[in-house]
Amino acid sequence: MKKKVFIMSGILIVIFVLAISGYFFYQDWRVRHAIIQVTLKEDLNLEVYSHVKLKDLIQDINGKIEKNLTINTQKLGTQTIHFDYINEENIRVPYEFKVKIVDRTPPIISLYNRYSVTVGYQDDLAKEFFCGDNYDDHPTCTVEGEYHLDAVGSYPVSYKAVDSSGNEVQHAFTLNVVSKSSSSGTSSPQSSFTDFADIVAQYKNKNTQIGIDVSHWQGDIDFQQVKEAGVEFVFIRVGSQKGIGGNYQLDDKFVQNVKGFTKLGIPVGVYFYTYADSQKEAKKQANWVLQQIKKYDITLPIVFDWENWSFYQEFQLSFYHLTQIANTFMDTVAKKDYQGMLYSSKNYLENMWMETNYPVWLAHYTEQTDYEGDYQVWQLCNDGKINGIQDNYVDIDILYKKKSKTKLEK
Repeated sequence: MKKKVFIMSGILIVIFVLAISGYFFYQDWRVRHAIIQVTLKEDLNLEVYSHVKLKDLIQDINGKIEKNLTINTQKLGTQTIHFDYINEENIRVPYEFKVKIVDRTPPIISLYNRYSVTVGYQDDLAKEFFCGDNYDDHPTCTVEGEYHLDAVGSYPVSYKAVDSSGNEVQHAFTLNVVSKSSSSGTSSPQSSFTDFADIVAQYKNKNTQIGIDVSHWQGDIDFQQVKEAGVEFVFIRVGSQKGIGGNYQLDDKFVQNVKGFTKLGIPVGVYFYTYADSQKEAKKQANWVLQQIKKYDITLPIVFDWENWSFYQEFQLSFYHLTQIANTFMDTVAKKDYQGMLYSSKNYLENMWMETNYPVWLAHYTEQTDYEGDYQVWQLCNDGKINGIQDNYVDIDILYKKKSKTKLEK
């Protein structure tokens, strides 16, 4: 009896194995003989850092794609894309194709049509101008043409930048080599100013708050007078970094300012003036800022303030890597339940900064900005005057209550 049971069990196992094998063989046969009709877009060269979905690359397909994959465009080179789809016979079939991630964006250079140096200039002239690239950390930037830095004269030259993908940009300009005596001069003192009350009258509505941003440059502030003047919020400089790789220093007036404004119930945010050149440095700075503000009621964003464009080449950073640094700072404060924010002026927001999921504090000194990106705060002047601040001009800002679109993309 036991022998028969054993034999029957063996037979059942064999039948089960054969059935399973047959099923998988059949499914494999179906896939191998399935109708696959996929027509790809003609151009499969994708710009580095671009936002591309799988469906963006497919012109026609005999079935349904279940998952619209995001293509990784962070690294140059050829990449194989694998995906499955359900064809018209209701068969799940695999498909693959190749794309090429390329950099077709030339570097950005910035200089006027004329530039002057004194005779005997000995530094690297090519580093006098802004030169940067979206992908390349150190594009080749050179001054082309014949000129003599040890002889007074005007020289028609060209500034050229080439990145690692061979993208090139040039700008012709006149290099003036002048005598030391002719290079000196004095600038007239600033006499005009922007009255805070005029800004309130012009821009205050149900969707705006009018405020200021301050540091030790504003000296000792009469907080009560500032509040009575109509200030509804303030950004305070918490500190700054002493150059690339330098130490951090607390703003001389930070404690006095943060206590004075919060005591009167004025909402406060803070900003840190940074020379960060790596994500590690940015995270360290964010943690330092968090340590300084932990005793105070900070209800507005913590702002990453990076403004070192005049000597950008010293950082050897692509625009992508610079933006990663900013995102690291803002990610770090966000993990502690603060709102991160990026401060920059219109030109750099439009041309240098890349994608960030954080709100923007726009600096654009004009009566009506034509910046088309999203921003939550607008710094519209740096020559403001207000009762309660006597020692210097002050920046005036507008905070928009309903500006919720804060994603900046290139």
